[in-house]
Amino acid sequence: MLASIKNIHFIGIGGIGMSGIAELLHNQDFNITGSDLSKSSNVERLEKFGIRISIGHSSDNINELDLVVYSDAIPEDNCELTEARKQNIICYSRAKMISQIAKLKSSTVAISGTHGKTTTTSIVGSMLKDSDLDPTIVVGGVVKSINSNSALGEGDVFVVEADEYNRSLLQLNPTIAVINNIDLEHTDCYKDIEDLKETFLQFANSVPFYGAVSICKDSENAASLINDIDKPIFTYGIHSKDVDFRAEDIVQNDGNTTFTLVEKNEKYPLSMQLPGVYNVWNALAAISVARIMNVPINKIINSLEKFDGVKRRFDIKNNDESLMVVDDYGHHPVEVESVIKAIKDNWNRRLVVVFQPHLYSRTEQFFKEFAESLLLADSVLITEIFASRELNNDSINSQIIVDEMLKLGHQSVAPTTLKNLVDDVESIYKKGDIILTIGAGNIWRYSDLIKERLV
Repeated sequence: MLASIKNIHFIGIGGIGMSGIAELLHNQDFNITGSDLSKSSNVERLEKFGIRISIGHSSDNINELDLVVYSDAIPEDNCELTEARKQNIICYSRAKMISQIAKLKSSTVAISGTHGKTTTTSIVGSMLKDSDLDPTIVVGGVVKSINSNSALGEGDVFVVEADEYNRSLLQLNPTIAVINNIDLEHTDCYKDIEDLKETFLQFANSVPFYGAVSICKDSENAASLINDIDKPIFTYGIHSKDVDFRAEDIVQNDGNTTFTLVEKNEKYPLSMQLPGVYNVWNALAAISVARIMNVPINKIINSLEKFDGVKRRFDIKNNDESLMVVDDYGHHPVEVESVIKAIKDNWNRRLVVVFQPHLYSRTEQFFKEFAESLLLADSVLITEIFASRELNNDSINSQIIVDEMLKLGHQSVAPTTLKNLVDDVESIYKKGDIILTIGAGNIWRYSDLIKERLV
């Protein structure tokens, strides 16, 4: 390979998307270094590969580099990014770096949508891998079967999660594009739902004439784009009848789901180790991609049946008669409600939900919707807001969700803090409970602590 670029530094290397790209490039013999504000499981995993990572940002880390990659969470005045630009080092955003990696392969499958991207991308990658196509995969979660969020394949296909935040997905020019769904999100980047839809439309129309776009017709906002897309279109759904791929006869039990796939006039029984109707949509999206790529149906069936999920996506930490602990990344009202409904559809047990709101802006925008999404839970604890990329904002707190739930008539909801969380959970725990920790911040750490305390 040409090697005019050899030394690559990642600012914010511990992020789930950044760590996957870093690992991928490390496996292609680039010299990778990185920095992050704190230790994490992703940082520790990369260090085991021999990647040198500095904890804390410093301009001293920018030394003899050819390229700097920075995450979306890095502010423009970050000392490392400022120093790199001062030295005239090439600087790429994470999204641009992914688009550059995609050029190493002849075709790209990009999975987009407000929800379900990570799971769908993982299922697609698994199906193509199980069909001996040996794809390269970059996904925003750790796929359990490969214990990584990336995989370097020898085949011609690049499978990637296409993020709508900051319009990152427009950096890609996919051969096959999937739009799982569209709901209002990232209001710090988009004026309204029409602005968001326009971005997805640009993404779909970036597909070449010989490619394809797959859209979930059950999503009203996604389906509304169909008439404006000038590329071959395939559709899927559960409720919509006039689609290319439909699921019917859905049955859920104890975390497993079976359904019948209807493709043209043929019907195929399928099963998967994932609960929730939302995962049936994810599976249909993946199936549509595999069929567009002419993967035989028997290989699709076998691959889906053995797919065992992604960490932090309905991640079962403990499951016995006394206690079930589930952790999930859901951070949008639609996602929170979908996970809670999946639990209620699969198990007849009392459900305690510990919700960590993510971002002040999202909490302020959607606090009423969050309150409604949590109503099916038997008992709810809501932690302080995880600020992530935002500055602390004392004018907004998670109490507004608590107050809204009380207004809606929920009988068991209370605020908590991460400091008191495990004690508060223990105080309301009853034998046989399911405890769900859910949020995109650091709540996953507390699911492990809850398990340790109660098991």
